[in-house]
Amino acid sequence: MKLINWLHHFEERLIGTLLIAMTLLVFVEVILRFGFNTGIEWAQEVTLYLSAWMVLLGASWGIREGAHIGVDAFVKLLPSRQRRIITLIAIVLCLIYCALFIQGSWVYLSKMAKIGIEMDDVPLTKWKAMSVLMIGFVLLAIRFAQLGWAVITGKQDGFVLADEGRDSMHLVDDESPGEK
Repeated sequence: MKLINWLHHFEERLIGTLLIAMTLLVFVEVILRFGFNTGIEWAQEVTLYLSAWMVLLGASWGIREGAHIGVDAFVKLLPSRQRRIITLIAIVLCLIYCALFIQGSWVYLSKMAKIGIEMDDVPLTKWKAMSVLMIGFVLLAIRFAQLGWAVITGKQDGFVLADEGRDSMHLVDDESPGEK
């Protein structure tokens, strides 16, 4: 349990650090380009990799927090037992997808490491910058396994998905009487 809590905190801090670094880098680059007609040669490439890291790490964070949007109108109509079965089938399919990506990432990254290709503008081997492919999908598999265990043990009966419709209903309630 302590390892999982450590993973939660590490993941959140890393995503936050990546977001701050990317924001500052883009801000400085814009100031330099439009204010001083110059720029940072490696900024675009580093920003691209920072955003890739944020997306792939953020996917597992989104599963954990229930921040992903899904179409579950049909599944919500099912009784709890059937909803749990459908969820477990979906989780197994997601784990298969993650396993395929992890295996493919391993092959790709090991070939990149063997060849020794460097990034275009930064003196770093490309496989290190792209290692998030494997890291992100391992984290995603861990999150799906955790969700599967929560469904098996009865703590959840399905995915926790963001509900934009419900979340935006306060906009209707906030309308002034003249607008209705």
